[in-house]
Order: sequence, then C-alpha cells, then structure tokens
Amino acid sequence: MLMRTDPFRDLDRLTQQMLGTAAGTWSKPAAMPMDAYRAGEEFVVMFDLPGVDPDGIELGIERNVLTVKAERRPAKTDGDVEMQVAERPLGVFSRQLFLGDSLDTERVHADYEAGVLTLRIPIAEQAKPRKIAISSRGSDRKEIQA
Repeated sequence: MLMRTDPFRDLDRLTQQMLGTAAGTWSKPAAMPMDAYRAGEEFVVMFDLPGVDPDGIELGIERNVLTVKAERRPAKTDGDVEMQVAERPLGVFSRQLFLGDSLDTERVHADYEAGVLTLRIPIAEQAKPRKIAISSRGSDRKEIQA
C-alpha cells in the first residue's frame, strides 16, 4: 500500500559501514521522521516538522508519488550573534512516498498543527470490499461477498 524511499539513508548507511563512525560523533537523525498507519477507511501519514513555517511546506502528487518538501529557515536574531551550538538542521528537506493504487490520491487532506504535518488519504472505492449479485435462470438471486 505504501513504499518508502530514502536513497540518502542507504548511502549514509553504506558509507558508515565502509568507513566506520568516528568516536564522539553523532549520526545525523532523519530530517523528516514519519509514522504511517491505516485507520478504518483511510491511511494516515504524520511527519515531524518542528520549527517549519506552514508557508515553507509543499505537497505534490504525481503518478502515485507523494512528495513532501519543507524548508526550515534560521531563526531571526537581533544584531551580531556568535553561534555557540548549532544542532538543528536548516535548509530544504524532501521525502517521497510511493502510494499504492488502493489509495484515492484525488482526496488527500493535509493538516499542520504543533509542528506535525498529518496527511489523511482515503482508501479508494475500488479497493474496498463489496458484494456482487449473482443472477440465475430462476427467480432466486444469491449474493456472495467478494
């Protein structure tokens, strides 16, 4: 139903395996961690985007590929500032998800609250279970669940 791709994560993992991780360094956390689950008749995907302005988020779907782009800009400061610690990643982050044909990509609902982008994607009508009527030569009709 949903396939996740992150080619840079695979490249990071391969690089760490080949070169090792130096002692005392931290591995880079995912810039856009997500949860995905099915809830009844819809599929829900949640992205953590703390510190991102809602105007800095772009969503697009093309050929069942959902693309999420978010830009986290540096905090505005007054005057001359000398940064002491800078651990929060800045810049543009992007993530793509391959959505299965069983999802209705025409009716995606997006909501952004408290730094969490929540997408609700309904299950397509053709993917839902339905009953099929069977006709017979006589007047008796039977229904069988598909």
